Amino acid sequence: MSRRPVAAVLAGCLLLAIAACGADRRDPATAGTVTVLAAVSLTEVFTALGEGFEQSHPGRRVRLSFAGSAQLAGQIAAGAPADVFAAAGPESMQRVAGGRDAVVFARNQLVIAVPPGNPRGLRTLADLAVPEVKVAICAAQVPCGIAAEKALASAGVDLTPVTLDQNVRAALTKVRLGEVDAALVYRTDVRVAAGEVEAVEFAESAAAGNDYPIVVLPGAADPAAAAEFVAYVRSAAGRERLREAGFQLP
Repeated sequence: MSRRPVAAVLAGCLLLAIAACGADRRDPATAGTVTVLAAVSLTEVFTALGEGFEQSHPGRRVRLSFAGSAQLAGQIAAGAPADVFAAAGPESMQRVAGGRDAVVFARNQLVIAVPPGNPRGLRTLADLAVPEVKVAICAAQVPCGIAAEKALASAGVDLTPVTLDQNVRAALTKVRLGEVDAALVYRTDVRVAAGEVEAVEFAESAAAGNDYPIVVLPGAADPAAAAEFVAYVRSAAGRERLREAGFQLP
């Protein structure tokens, strides 16, 4: 038998093997696993949603990582591996490749978080501007800070906070520890800290609410599993969990 046909057959087999490998570059050990980066204000509800998703989708797994939306957007832009991004505001989502395809799945509003009993008697945003009142708000580049600036501008209040935090839970923690008299945080965060802080509603909050967008990222390792998770968040079961957590629904 001529060696030339044998070489041709071997070469063909090699090409088929390479094509087969290129058709699926996913690591079999992580196939079906969805890595989700989500705003810190989603910690509790997304933990519950992740558990519900795994129970209703056998073989699927969810890995969750929580931080400030702006911080997460920066990580994704720098190449951090992730399949799904859920942000606390559109500004952070716009920094992410593929963010234009995001859909809004929830909405949140700010409240004034105060210690139990509201010892300072704070009722309005104007009360926060009194010199002896120590207030924490989020930094201007993060969603809760953007919402706070809108609310303060709407109320015509010029506020000098004692701290500018990188995420809403950091601001809330300062109230819980007694380091400040009040903080502008999301309504859902006060629910999480029930008993340790109280919420004071204010009229301007409605004009400064934040939409929460979610998206399957272009570099998702398993786009099908990622899309299933997003669909679950937006499903009737997902919406009910969000509603129970205090989020408003679009």
